[in-house]
This record gives sequence, structure tokens and C-alpha cells, in this order.
Amino acid sequence: MKIDPKNGIADLIFGMKMTHVEHLLGEPDRQFHDEDDNVIYLYNKQKLRLTFYADEDLRFGYAITSYPNASLLGQAIIGKPVGEVIESLPFTTWETEDFDSVTNHFNESNWLTIQSEFGAIIRVEIGALIDDATDSFIWRFKG
Repeated sequence: MKIDPKNGIADLIFGMKMTHVEHLLGEPDRQFHDEDDNVIYLYNKQKLRLTFYADEDLRFGYAITSYPNASLLGQAIIGKPVGEVIESLPFTTWETEDFDSVTNHFNESNWLTIQSEFGAIIRVEIGALIDDATDSFIWRFKG
């Protein structure tokens, strides 16, 4: 499963509607609304959580995965040492935040969070970018 900064994950492109995603992945294993009334799809086999933003006409805008073969810029990253992976990436600015045993490593320019525990990557979060000038999402999907 390819994590594609700024664009999406696997065959999913930021801006897709739920019907587009269902066409590619099928019905989710579970679906619910979060506190902001966004629609969340969970796909167990792919270890994938997708968010469709309620205030953006239910467009796909955020993904979380812990899929064992998830790759970022050509390298598998789940279970790998977080320091080695971050050093190998071309992204230079990272913010870190600790929560108990988990550390989030956030790169704002790619809206990418790499989460680690005990020094190893356990999951990756990626979101659609926001245009600073217009304060609106940059939707890559044009269909």
C-alpha cells in the first residue's frame, strides 16, 4: 500500500467521494460518524481508516494505516526504526509530540504523521493539503 504525500494512499486520491472509494475497496467493514459529523470508514484487511469531511461535501481527506506493507517513497516503514526512516526521507522539518509510550512525528508541508512506539513505526496518518491563501483543501481528485 503506497502512501503518496499530498495525493492520497493506495489508489485513493484526496477529494474522492464515498462512492469512488467503495468502487475501489468495496463496502467498509465498519462506518461511523465522529464528533464533527465526518464519516469514517474502517477497512480491517487493509488496516485502513478513512475520513470523509462533512463540511467538504463528504470528500476523502484523511487516512490512517498500520498496514504491514505500507510504503512511503518506496520504502516499507511499519515496524521499522523511526529514526532511520525519518533520516532517510527528504522532509527536513518534523514536529514531535509524546503521548505516554507513543510519539508523533509530524511534517506539516506534507500533512504527514508517523507514529512510533518503543522506537518503531506503528502507523502513518496522511491528510489532504490546505491552500494557505484560500484556507481551503487542495483536492487532487478531479472526477
